[in-house]
Amino acid sequence: MSTEYNSVELATELTIAWLGNPNTRTSADDVPGFLKSMHDAVSKLSTPVAEEPEQPAQEHMAAVSVRKSLSSPDHIISMIDGKPYKTLRRHLTTNGLTPEEYRERFNLKADYPMVAATYSEARRAMAKSIGLGRKAGQKVEKKVEKAADAVTKTARKGSKAALDAAKQALGTDSGE
Repeated sequence: MSTEYNSVELATELTIAWLGNPNTRTSADDVPGFLKSMHDAVSKLSTPVAEEPEQPAQEHMAAVSVRKSLSSPDHIISMIDGKPYKTLRRHLTTNGLTPEEYRERFNLKADYPMVAATYSEARRAMAKSIGLGRKAGQKVEKKVEKAADAVTKTARKGSKAALDAAKQALGTDSGE
């Protein structure tokens, strides 16, 4: 027995089965239209689908250069829309990208930052001030407490001032 079926025979058998169902209510005028639509569906399923040619990778133009993107320590300028962000992660997620895909799309190095330097430093100082990153039983150093206080006091003046105050309180050079 051959496994290949004629599309007309298949459409006819399916139509007979549909009409044989006691729940089917139709008039005799509707049968030819149903038979034709069934034949079209069976024919479409039995013909091999031509493979679509692969689309070439879409070229993405960066809104800004890499150098301009990282020009300010207060923010990172997105290469997607040219707007400044303290952190790119949420912006990338709304555009359906991961940091790795973003770096790959714009040919960026693996160490391209996703968070602005001053924002990262402020978060680091805050985390240290509440005791994150230390082992159980260790006390918070006076320098870290002093840096956290300095960041808190100067936060209203701007993130650059907060960063400088934290560096000064920690005893590091602000030129590093």
